[in-house]
Amino acid sequence: MIVVMRPDHSPEQVQAVMDRLVQFGLQGQPIRGVEREVIAGLGQVLQEHRDEILMMPGVDEVIRVSKPYKLSSREVHPRDTIVELPYGVKVGGGRPVFMAGPCAIESEDQLMAAARGVRKAGAHVLRGGAFKPRSSPYSFQGLGLDALKLLRTAGDEVGMPVITECLSERDVEACAQYSDVLHIGARNMQNFVLLQEAGKTGKPVLLKRGMSATIEEWLLASEYVMSQNNPNLIL
Repeated sequence: MIVVMRPDHSPEQVQAVMDRLVQFGLQGQPIRGVEREVIAGLGQVLQEHRDEILMMPGVDEVIRVSKPYKLSSREVHPRDTIVELPYGVKVGGGRPVFMAGPCAIESEDQLMAAARGVRKAGAHVLRGGAFKPRSSPYSFQGLGLDALKLLRTAGDEVGMPVITECLSERDVEACAQYSDVLHIGARNMQNFVLLQEAGKTGKPVLLKRGMSATIEEWLLASEYVMSQNNPNLIL
């Protein structure tokens, strides 16, 4: 359910709603919009829960969310999401954002040449692979942490935010330290532990659709990121 607060609500009233949701065994997540503040109540919501929340001070209305995905639904986010990145780059809002760079970072010279080239060509975000999901275990797997450090340096030198792919939850901390956007590839769309760990960083997450996934499955996967109080999701 979605709890819509009155325009003149107080922080104490928001906290009271959050506490009551916890008492109901639900997870509450505040979402501050341009005009109103709402609270998403996640879990098994009963009609009696909705009725009681509606009577609380500061609450304007309670909306039932019919879709299986909640935080990514238009009922929660009627407006388009704008994800802000360093160097003034904004993803969303109708203007395309181009992300370009080497599939695998092989050396500093290779990366810097690519960074300058994509910057000159008009790209907005520098992409570079540090951990590579190869079909063969004998293929080049990426330079790992060294590649992340090179990517950060290159992005700052040419004035571009950077994005790299995280392959597993053990990569998340390092990727979040050096990258502005965490990329979850199609093969990992339903790696739910990885999605949750990426969400916990608070960094923007770009989630690619799995090769055989339906739109609903894709949106449900996005909930694993957003349920960690991270609204900065790029699909």
